[in-house]
Amino acid sequence: MTSNAFYHEGSLELQRQQHTTQLAAHIRTRYVTDYLTDTAATMIETADCVFLATADAAGRPDCSYKGGLPGFIRVIDPQTIAIPNYDGNGMFRSLGNITVNPAVGMLFIDFVNPARLRINGHASVHTSGEIVGEFTDADAVTIVTVEQAFENCPRYIHNHATGEYSPHCPRPNYQPPDPEWKLKPEYDGIVRRTSSSAVALDTGDSKSR
Repeated sequence: MTSNAFYHEGSLELQRQQHTTQLAAHIRTRYVTDYLTDTAATMIETADCVFLATADAAGRPDCSYKGGLPGFIRVIDPQTIAIPNYDGNGMFRSLGNITVNPAVGMLFIDFVNPARLRINGHASVHTSGEIVGEFTDADAVTIVTVEQAFENCPRYIHNHATGEYSPHCPRPNYQPPDPEWKLKPEYDGIVRRTSSSAVALDTGDSKSR
């Protein structure tokens, strides 16, 4: 996957300004796929909700929460996801957007075992046919073709079971700990760390690319 396929110039410019060019490139080349891994597929198929982002023909965005019993979203194959649409308020903002602009973004969050999964792709809406009949009480089914899938750092996810806020959230007179992923050797020299034993960030990354 090329930089242009995942990052546009706006992202690239901010990466240069914030000295994260090498970090962003590392994540893109190592962790962004155009298919669902087994881990991603399991997270989707056990999820009880998803946040679905769409946009209309003019690019105006909209984001909607879609919920159901665990397993209500199905992974058809490593590049295809099916999401039922249940009875709602009749506005059909998300599905209506998809009919004029198929680009979608999806965010899955595991609040019990903190994890985030982001998926970008294109979608189609089906209001009849065999696929709709496969989902109980669905009035439509959205089929998403995966173009980009990647896990996201879960450190700011709060514990909804205990009511505790994430220890990684900044606050006055407090130094948040480094998330575990930042301490991996693969990130030496390309990520900011607070640990006294951390390898310093090379701020010359914007000049090397």
